[in-house]
Order: sequence, then structure tokens, then C-alpha cells
Amino acid sequence: MQGGNFSSAAEFILIGFSTFPHLQLMFFLLFLLMYLFTLLGNLLIMATVWREHSLHTPMYLFLCALSISEILYTFAVIPRMLADLLSTDHSIALRACASQMFFSFMFGFTHSFLLTVMGYDRYVAICHPLRYNVLMSPRGCACLVAWSWAGGSVIGLVVTVAIFQLTFCGSNEIHHFVCHVQALLKLACGENVSILAMGLGLVCITALLGCCLLILLSYAFIVATILRIPSAEGRHKAFSTCVSHLTVVIEHYGFASVIYLKPKGPQSLEIDTLMGITYTVLTPFLSPIIFSLRNKELKIAMKKTFLSKLYFGDQA
Repeated sequence: MQGGNFSSAAEFILIGFSTFPHLQLMFFLLFLLMYLFTLLGNLLIMATVWREHSLHTPMYLFLCALSISEILYTFAVIPRMLADLLSTDHSIALRACASQMFFSFMFGFTHSFLLTVMGYDRYVAICHPLRYNVLMSPRGCACLVAWSWAGGSVIGLVVTVAIFQLTFCGSNEIHHFVCHVQALLKLACGENVSILAMGLGLVCITALLGCCLLILLSYAFIVATILRIPSAEGRHKAFSTCVSHLTVVIEHYGFASVIYLKPKGPQSLEIDTLMGITYTVLTPFLSPIIFSLRNKELKIAMKKTFLSKLYFGDQA
């Protein structure tokens, strides 16, 4: 497996955490706790929105869709990563590698598209409140969610098909803890590799920057509208509905820019691994915390739904 062409090879070897041999148990426990907390946080958000009728609005529909995409994204990446931290066998089958890449890109870009849709929702709610029920009708919201999932699926399919039609030669060791595009491109050989890398980079960066620019445009109109509100209380109330979304957007695109816009050049395996942790573990971990703590309506609904049940349960 260590030499020659192995484009039809049965497996790759993930060596992302091999440079931290003495920290693997600590990483396992830390990432396991963060993963469980991510699942619990997103499930709590979904359960709260489902049970609390006052939250049956487009904004919280999009938040539930975002939670689903986050759960599925972490499920596509983290369980395999946890297994590798405890195992000495870090091999991954070719099909499993392709599946992981497809689902991670699909759910990752679905997440970006849903954040864009949520920005549009805030724009309509603040800038065109009288037309909100028309522009954000149930059918319209369902279409926006469906298009977000479809867009993520298309990008995932394009990237995965493009990568796995390449010819791989030399070592089969992937210098990452997931089937990462850049790590796999380093194993590929052929005249079209550099062209393909540029094309895939252009597709991903264009999609991310396009979403980011649409969100910035939405918030430019939102800020302009809020500044025209005469009372300070009114301005604060209007902006408070955007804080949690804006915080998650900054976190999401901040970590994404570290990955997609980092300067080209030799990077150590340790740095690549630590940078990869930010978007595979840390970003999904922080999102439900931000929405739960920074969204006043959701926080009150969570207390009402779950803490009251615990209280009355103890009374009984």
C-alpha cells in the first residue's frame, strides 16, 4: 500500500492525531463531552421550539433546520474521530472516506445557506414588518429550507465526485483526522490536479463569500432601519432579535475563513489538526450555547418548558 498507484485502493490511513500520542485519551474525553453537549443543546432547542407554540415562527423554524444540519454534520465526522483516538487502526475504507467527505460538505454548506436565510428573515422582520407574513409564508419558508439543503447537497456531490475521480499515487496516509479535500489533493497525481484544486477552491470560496455578502447586505439594511427608530428602547428591542444570529455568523465565518483563506505554504500536521478541530468540534459546540444564552425568547421558553417540569416533578 505504500508505493505506486492505488487509485482503486481499498483504504486510506488517517494520521491527524498521531503527533499527539500522549494527549489522545484527553482529546477523546474532551471531544466526547463536547459532542454530547452539542447533541443535547441542539435537541433541547428543537424540543423547546416544538413544545412552545409561541415559537412556531419562521425564525425558529430556520433555527430547528440549523440544529438538524449541525447534528448531522457532527455525526458524519466526530464519531469516527473519537474511534480513531482510542484505536491503533486508523484505516478508513475508500467508500467510507467518500461518504464522510460528501456528508460533511453537504451539511456544512447547508449550515451556511441556512444562516443566510436567517439573515434574510431578520431583514424582512425589521425592514418590512407589515409584509412579513406574506414574504415569510409557511410555503416560502419551506422552500427556503429545501433550497438550502439542495444547495448543500449539490456542493457536497460536486466536491466528492471531483476528488474521487482523481488518481492517487504514493503514500496512502491522509495528513488529517478526516477525509479532508486539501489532504487528499496532496496524495493525487496527474496534470489536472492543480486545475481541479483551483476549481474546487473557487466553488467553495464563492459559495461562502456569496452567503457572507448576502448576510452583510441584510444587516446593512437592518442597521439603517434600526438607526431610524426614534426611541432607544425600540432600537434595543429590534437589535436584540439579531444578536444570537449575528454572533453565530461571526463565529461560523471566522473559523471558516481560517480554513479556506489561510495562506498557501507548508503547514505542520499539528497546526492543520488544531485548525481542523475549530470547525469540526468547536463551532458546532458553541452554536447552541450562543442561541440558548443570547436569544431571550428561547431562553425563557427553555426555562418554562424544562425547569418547570423539573420543579413540579420534585414537588410530586
